[in-house]
Amino acid sequence: MTHQAKKVISPHLPVMLGEVLEALAPHDGGLYLDGTFGAGGYTQGILEAADCRVIAIDRDPTAVARGQALAEEYEGRLTMLEGRFGEMDRLLEEAGEGPLDGVALDIGVSSMQIDEAERGFSFRQDGPLDMRMGKEGPSAADVVNETEEGALADIIYRYGEERQSRRIARAIVRARAEQPITRTLQLAEIVRGAVKGAGAQSIDPATRTFQALRIYVNDELGELERGLAAAERLLAPEGRLVVVSFHSLEDRIVKAFFKEMSGGDGVSRHLPQATAKPQRLALLFKGAQKPGKEETDVNPRARSARLRAARKLPQEGGSR
Repeated sequence: MTHQAKKVISPHLPVMLGEVLEALAPHDGGLYLDGTFGAGGYTQGILEAADCRVIAIDRDPTAVARGQALAEEYEGRLTMLEGRFGEMDRLLEEAGEGPLDGVALDIGVSSMQIDEAERGFSFRQDGPLDMRMGKEGPSAADVVNETEEGALADIIYRYGEERQSRRIARAIVRARAEQPITRTLQLAEIVRGAVKGAGAQSIDPATRTFQALRIYVNDELGELERGLAAAERLLAPEGRLVVVSFHSLEDRIVKAFFKEMSGGDGVSRHLPQATAKPQRLALLFKGAQKPGKEETDVNPRARSARLRAARKLPQEGGSR
């Protein structure tokens, strides 16, 4: 079916869009879920690829409001839902939707959120130290001002993989004793001042600390684990799950989940064969796909992207 090109609603480029659509393989009459709507790039790509329907989820009310304009363009084919993709089971049940022919997840903060200084994600622009994708729960400012030094160092080390986490936590505690840390550039300068060899680093010394706080504030890794499990449950037989992640912590979780669900981790040489878990997913390709040079030249933010994909296998004794 030929589709008229629609206007692009966002200047932000969806990462690996071509590869995502190839793996998802949208078909006419299908029902697809974009669990991380963001700027709407994947949703629009799916809607253009086939005469199908898309349900799009985002925990950011701003993104959901922006998506309503796209829903009007694709009359009756796009449904916007506000919430966390880790709760897609409940959201779809309440909406009376499912099962799904495909799920696409683009993990992490959107470039649009990073570029909006008032959201507090960026260490390059001054804004309130917030970092919440939704409007609920403690902000990054709450975390850096109220968390005990040892626990703060653990957060920075675990979620930012920052080797100098204890030095950074000590500097934050010292600075907050003078005055509360409430602005992004204020925190970035504290971190840069604490990191040894900051001038020799290829990335900004504040990068890992900001990543750690963002992941912690939004429970991104827990959300990813819940979202992967829910997606597998909601997929119809032969339905496809496509995940794009942007750093090793996320990709490690996706890799382990696909390995377990595809039977790659189901049998132990120390346990009887009967303990093997049933294979629920089949990998569409081995390992992770990476963006091509042409894309990374245009969009440097795509460099760290990794795409993994699988299809749902029919289960004995029932379709699910």
